[in-house]
Amino acid sequence: MAIILYQFPISHYCEKARWALDFKGLDFQAQNLMPGMHIKIVRQLAHKTSVPVLDHDGVIVQGSSQIISYLDDTFPERKLTPVNPQEAQQALEWERYLDAEVGVHLRRYVYHTLLEHPKVAIPLLTQGGPWWAKPLFKVTFPKVRKLMRQYMKIDAAGAAESRQRLEAALDRVNEAVAGRHFLVDGAFSRADLTAAALFAPLLMSPKYGLVWPKAMPEPLHSDVARLAGKLAWVESIYNDYR
Repeated sequence: MAIILYQFPISHYCEKARWALDFKGLDFQAQNLMPGMHIKIVRQLAHKTSVPVLDHDGVIVQGSSQIISYLDDTFPERKLTPVNPQEAQQALEWERYLDAEVGVHLRRYVYHTLLEHPKVAIPLLTQGGPWWAKPLFKVTFPKVRKLMRQYMKIDAAGAAESRQRLEAALDRVNEAVAGRHFLVDGAFSRADLTAAALFAPLLMSPKYGLVWPKAMPEPLHSDVARLAGKLAWVESIYNDYR
């Protein structure tokens, strides 16, 4: 059995997939791709150019949510989708909400700052890549930055909107877990994994698999410090189940 995960190490959507694979105790090979240069490889595997992409003995699955569902169907031990249909529906609804409100908006907000600090961004974007990735990225970064801003609709207005939506999502998560430990009653599920994985870049945990900078550039550093109290549940889930 061969499992290959095509990914960006920095991607929090890829962290969702990595965590699901690790949670189930599955051996897999991480194939690290470089943003921009990944398109040709991914197009040979799947319909879209996004990662993560899972290759399980030739079965191709694209997208973090689809990967979790596939893993639950194929490797049913330690299921991340609740067995109870109503609870399963709740978990999937949470996952869809978090993918849209945290995944997309954290990425846009964080990159708005990081892309203006190439000395921080380039090492994060090229970690785990081939030896030539970092020097090549230094040359191509202006073009990559422009493409990323266009593709993800990253600008000052968009970043401000994303910051507001992130905080609203974090408040909603904290309200939901007040008085209980999980987003869906009963046990740790894909809902909790999604929440913690998508907020995880704000924690800068070594468990994520990246060597993080000592501090993020401003205003990210101050924002994360201000949100530290609200991230307590996220951090507890990440520490306990990752």
